[in-house]
Amino acid sequence: MHGFVAGLMRLAYGIPPLRFFIRKMFVVKHPVLTRDFCGLKFSNPVGLAAGFDKNAKLFRAFSTLGFSFIEIGTVTPKAQSGNSKPRLFRVVPDSALINRMGFNNRGVDAAVKQLKRKRPNVVIGGNIGKNTATSNNDAPVDYLECFRKLYPFVDYFTVNVSCPNVAHLSELQNVHSLTKILTAVLDERDRQKFRKPVLVKVSPDLSFSQIDDILDIAEKMGVDGIVAINTTTTRNHLTIDKEQIAHFGNGGLSGKPLTQKAIETIKHIRQHTAGKMPVMGVGGIMTANDAMNMLNAGATLIQVYTGFIYEGPAIVKKINKAILKKEKIRKNPVLFH
Repeated sequence: MHGFVAGLMRLAYGIPPLRFFIRKMFVVKHPVLTRDFCGLKFSNPVGLAAGFDKNAKLFRAFSTLGFSFIEIGTVTPKAQSGNSKPRLFRVVPDSALINRMGFNNRGVDAAVKQLKRKRPNVVIGGNIGKNTATSNNDAPVDYLECFRKLYPFVDYFTVNVSCPNVAHLSELQNVHSLTKILTAVLDERDRQKFRKPVLVKVSPDLSFSQIDDILDIAEKMGVDGIVAINTTTTRNHLTIDKEQIAHFGNGGLSGKPLTQKAIETIKHIRQHTAGKMPVMGVGGIMTANDAMNMLNAGATLIQVYTGFIYEGPAIVKKINKAILKKEKIRKNPVLFH
């Protein structure tokens, strides 16, 4: 289904009248929607999370659906096939997905080749990781290679050390390992002519005290923002029985069961950093109301993935319309009473 939808979108984008029609149908523009985040300007707060456009082949087509930014990847230095199939499952009763993709992608050079082509007027993020075969001790080398090669072609970076689908990757969130990776990346950024934002994506499976350690490192080292949160290995808030859960097996859970956890984590980050660390919120945004709650919790920008799968492209328009409605209520409370 992913391949089918992606193919249709690429086909539609290649037909100018159809591309124009899709853009007219889904894009919402208004000055109220614009956001400033880590020195970048976004036409609205809604983006497509990493994982959908792993190889930077879809961002042009998906720019017609109203997203103000699209995060490509996760990209690794070398191409890799990821984990064995089947590895992606819908949990329909709970509006959730379980995936154990394992950073399947064609490698950073293939992504760069795509990014060199003419790009639409959207912000592009680069989500970077390490190859599965690379040991955690050598992880900084992989992150640095992706960072260097993508630097001229993306607008910001997300350092992904929290995906649960690559063996031992989450161990890179400890203070020592994360410091080594960020030192390599940020030192390289200092050598560049133009400064681009670097974000760190955190796991929902960490305790708040562990997240605090990451936040303290991030602030100390000059990280620009946090992406909260990644998928979870827990099966909390699923209504399906244990046999069904066991049938799906291992993998990261996303979607509706993650909504409240994402909101609570964002609130905690904002409180711990006194609002000084910008947050990009992702996880469990299935409706416009979920998006509003996440923004109200302290996220400046939000990303959708599972909500996009279940609700379709109209979710972006619905969120932006809800933001506009709220702003009009604030400015004209009598009119919208």
